[in-house]
Amino acid sequence: MCGDDQLACWLCDRPFGTLIQWHHPVPRAKKGRIKVPVHAICHQAIHTNFTNAQLGRMGDDLALIRAHPEIAKFVKWVSTKPPDFHAPTRIR
Repeated sequence: MCGDDQLACWLCDRPFGTLIQWHHPVPRAKKGRIKVPVHAICHQAIHTNFTNAQLGRMGDDLALIRAHPEIAKFVKWVSTKPPDFHAPTRIR
């Protein structure tokens, strides 16, 4: 996480501006209970690239999620953007 007391996005590790969404690494439909903070654009990127079944199998393995080629490319791209940056994400 970034900063001392500053909350950072679970996927991209950037700080938050004013908007925070909460993502279930294991979807609720797959009995997931844990929630992690993410930017809206990061949340959208996760669900654009993975089905709930895939997320359920990966669990909260962030390294596995970040290793996906499209997610790796996305995280590299978004890492230079300001905290509240948002843009449309391609639909899979």
